[in-house]
Amino acid sequence: MGQWLSWLKSNEKELLTILDNLAKKAVETSEAIVVLFSDLSNANQTEKIHRLETEADELTRDIFAELNKTFITPLDREDMQRIASKIDDVIDFMDGIAARVYSYKITTAPPYCEEMAKELVKATKEVQYMISKLQRIKNPQDMIEHCRNTGDIEHVVDNLYREAIKELFESDDAIKIIKLKDIYETMETASDRCVDVADVIEDIVLKYT
Repeated sequence: MGQWLSWLKSNEKELLTILDNLAKKAVETSEAIVVLFSDLSNANQTEKIHRLETEADELTRDIFAELNKTFITPLDREDMQRIASKIDDVIDFMDGIAARVYSYKITTAPPYCEEMAKELVKATKEVQYMISKLQRIKNPQDMIEHCRNTGDIEHVVDNLYREAIKELFESDDAIKIIKLKDIYETMETASDRCVDVADVIEDIVLKYT
């Protein structure tokens, strides 16, 4: 009986460890996006971001595989699936930013992109902090505050996005407008997905405390 309980505990820890590693991968990817916009001449950076996205996909598959074979999970199975999927979405959209920069042959960082990227770093760090505390939620109010911080960051990104679009449409270059609008929208969506993760975590905090 003791061995069986020990196995359950180890599986619970394994799930949360993989989830935490996925959140760390989101932070690493967002930091790589900042580096990308600081030096667009570094062609290897796009490859690095895509490699991080591939590694994140593997972690997401690992989480779903563990959930499928674990009888008792540390949190509701559906909640853990939602968190994993949303973090994976964040990383997918960040990979999409890099892919668009490469495909559109952007050689100069568009206005506001580096600022938006730095806000994405803040948002992913908030997500990673909250994930790291899921194993034992000692301070529910602290968790709620970090959920709200993620929302505040998203508002900053929204404001930067609006300013970027406003300035962009002062241009007469239709091709430039199409390219940069797509990049801006992808960055804004990545920020939105961080808020989606925070919303799931807030639901968990309210449910379990």
